[in-house]
Amino acid sequence: MKKTKSYVKWLLPLVLLIVITACGKKEESKPKYMVEPYKEQQFLMGTYVNVQIFDEGKKDVIPKVYDRIKELDKKITVNKPGSEVDKINKEAGIKPVKVSDDVYDLIKDAIKYSKESKGGFDLTIGPITQLWHIGFDDARKPEQTEIDRELKFVDYHKVILDDKAKTVYLEEKGMELDLGAIAKGYITDEAVDVLKENDVTSAIVDLGGNVYVLGDSPRGKTGDWRVGIQDPNEARNTVVGSVTEKNKSIVTSGIYERNLEVDGKLYHHLFNGKTGYPFDNEIAGVTIISETSIAGDGLSTAVFSMGVKEGLNFVENRKDIEAIFVTKNDDIYLSSGIQDNFKFNEESHYKVKKSSELKQ
Repeated sequence: MKKTKSYVKWLLPLVLLIVITACGKKEESKPKYMVEPYKEQQFLMGTYVNVQIFDEGKKDVIPKVYDRIKELDKKITVNKPGSEVDKINKEAGIKPVKVSDDVYDLIKDAIKYSKESKGGFDLTIGPITQLWHIGFDDARKPEQTEIDRELKFVDYHKVILDDKAKTVYLEEKGMELDLGAIAKGYITDEAVDVLKENDVTSAIVDLGGNVYVLGDSPRGKTGDWRVGIQDPNEARNTVVGSVTEKNKSIVTSGIYERNLEVDGKLYHHLFNGKTGYPFDNEIAGVTIISETSIAGDGLSTAVFSMGVKEGLNFVENRKDIEAIFVTKNDDIYLSSGIQDNFKFNEESHYKVKKSSELKQ
């Protein structure tokens, strides 16, 4: 699973900031929605998980949410032996492994996003991520011979699913799944489902940057939440701008979540399955706004892999997502559907540019 270097409660590297004072439900809703929520924070999956519920009398739902998160983490993680994904990896090239509906559905979605991105996101990137191990104490830059050796095991086409038996089989010994780039999205959606099943109508779920805003905010007039987009290049309490959303997921992928510096060069944790190195393009961070968090997770990595121009074209050709790109050169590009929603932080040094200004 993903692991970041340092944390400050709600202000994480590339974490989206929720500003609940600007937008939300009208004053007459106070008997139903609380201004000060029931809230709890736990350190899980290598990150801080925050849950806030604004419905009166729903404090007992928070433990149910965390129970579900922990249940899924135990099944999916590759950093602790004994998980279902760990069993799949150990049986690579040997035999199919029967898994729970949760893991099967997650892997099926991961294959879908691997196909849609033509491998920009690849669930079989495990041999490469384990080799570099960025974000952990033993992180290192591998030798080229090591990278070449492991690259042959990265191929999402070789993940074989059996819908009837609910089994997963990796065709070659040495293959490894790494669902860290999509697992938090799936878990976020499942946490939101627990809230809905318990009649929670106003809440925030934040799994270390995978943010979902449910229902109406408790203040303001429109019912929307104002979500600040964290600056990927500067101090973690700085935002480049904000959007107003509700019943939406907001997910960011960026180069400063986890990194390794070797001989003055910074290597981030988003890997190219074709080269075995981190993607090297102009993007510092890309934020995806979507109906589900798993879509935001899978597609944020996929769009990051494409660079700004191709990534923006990819987003514009879809009706289910919007995107905000922040470049290393301090430029911001917005997909057309979010341009009227995005409120630029005029105190920042960034410039909002049009897609027509991209180099051909």
